[in-house]
Amino acid sequence: MSQALDTPPAASARPEPPETDLAALAARHGLTVSGARPPLGAYVRQLWGRRHFILAFSQAKLTAQYSKAKLGQLWQVATPLLNAAVYFFIFGLLLGARKGIPSDVYVPFLVTGVFVFTFTQSSVLAGVRAISGNLGLVRALHFPRASLPISFALQQLQQLLFSMIVLVVIMIGFRSYPDLSWLLVVPALALQFVFNTGLALIFARMGSKTPDLAQLMPFVLRTWMYASGVMFSIPAMLEDKNVPAWLADVLQWNPAAVYMDLVRFALIDQYDSSYLPPHVWAFALGWAVLAGVVGFVYFWKAEERYGRG
Repeated sequence: MSQALDTPPAASARPEPPETDLAALAARHGLTVSGARPPLGAYVRQLWGRRHFILAFSQAKLTAQYSKAKLGQLWQVATPLLNAAVYFFIFGLLLGARKGIPSDVYVPFLVTGVFVFTFTQSSVLAGVRAISGNLGLVRALHFPRASLPISFALQQLQQLLFSMIVLVVIMIGFRSYPDLSWLLVVPALALQFVFNTGLALIFARMGSKTPDLAQLMPFVLRTWMYASGVMFSIPAMLEDKNVPAWLADVLQWNPAAVYMDLVRFALIDQYDSSYLPPHVWAFALGWAVLAGVVGFVYFWKAEERYGRG
């Protein structure tokens, strides 16, 4: 009896020591890190798979934007038109910014500039808040986070297309009638959309860690607007000024000015190629590719960090 009690238990009955290598344990059971950044190609495929969500989300945001206003969606057009009226009074009448632009062309010139620049401005501002303003959604659901800034840029494109109806009426009212050149608006706005989406992705990542950026960006964008020829012709305003040639080139080739010039050239009969800088289409394509690629990769690099405290 005593011999049986003194016999040590069999080795097979001893409990296994706990496995300390958690990464190996997870790999052995086929587990992966939640929210880990996928490879770039897989990330693009995930975004394509969410294309219906991106479109539906942008449409829902556009509908809800003015849902509490009595005029509703009419504010999509009324807001840039009111801005254009203020700029016409201040810059067109008081400050003489119509220099180099025929008087019957200045109103279409100004309204086009306001509409096109507002497209970029709104895309950037929406991108800054894309992650920080939707943390509940980001933390609750697993989806490629780039869906949010892309959907916000798409929302601004839809708003611009709605506003283009009024812009066409203004063009016809000032004797710029539909022509084959109007088809150039399609590639111009497509390139601008890619550019805006790249900016939205860049500022979405920056704004996710620095929410105060949303307070700073209106000042930056206002400065950009004044330097982009929204209210005046850049070549005409610099004609009598003693400015370096490189500065004039920078102002004309900045992306906001490039896309405004292309849409104005397409829609306004009297706004001919003499107003355009050389190689303007090449610059439009280059800005779109640069911002789109850099913005997408820059945003993707921080995919696993969005929504974490």
